[in-house]
Amino acid sequence: MVATLINAGAIILGSIIGILIRKGIKEEYRKVVFTAAGITSLTIGIQMVLKTSHILSFALALMAGGLLGTMLDLEGAIERLGESLKRRFARKSEDTFAAGFLNASVLFCAGAMAILGSFNAGTVGDYSLLLTKSVLDGFVSIIFAGAMGIGVAFAALSVLVYQGALTLLSEYIKPYVSDLMLSELTAIGGALVIMIALGLLEIKSFKTGNFLPAMVVIIILALAMPFISFL
Repeated sequence: MVATLINAGAIILGSIIGILIRKGIKEEYRKVVFTAAGITSLTIGIQMVLKTSHILSFALALMAGGLLGTMLDLEGAIERLGESLKRRFARKSEDTFAAGFLNASVLFCAGAMAILGSFNAGTVGDYSLLLTKSVLDGFVSIIFAGAMGIGVAFAALSVLVYQGALTLLSEYIKPYVSDLMLSELTAIGGALVIMIALGLLEIKSFKTGNFLPAMVVIIILALAMPFISFL
């Protein structure tokens, strides 16, 4: 858990720096920061999506996950959680709080580094991958918090819960996680990050939260791949 705490701390520190930068710049420069955040997300997302080698499973997971998330209104639930946190900890004028919380949570939790790093920390006490992730997340949180404000800092809570659970349960979960599953899971995470990027760049707005069940669907499909050849 030590490395996960460091990771969360790096996100909070980066967010504080980003917020301080945000306060000192004009609106026209703030748009530049949004563009930087969007391009950064798009680059990360494309790198992640290219990990897939099973495009049919990728498409099925996104479709089924999106339908399930829409039915459950996950985006609405996350926005309500964000608004609840905003009422407690942020200013009323912080209109991007929920978006910052959701987008940063997806970005920091969606990649293979979070999973593998947590497994290495929990099973062999190797913190190197999570410490590397901490540095990357810290720098990205500067850009994101500069664009979307304090909601990004609260993504540290998502990292604590997600990576903490993976670390504690790593001995039980790791035997079932294959390289194939990690690749496909990373690709789905990349698709979600691309959705975030397109929203930041004001190209197209998506209810990204509704697609989160795709992460679960792709795990099920990856487990089925050895038995169903066309997947």
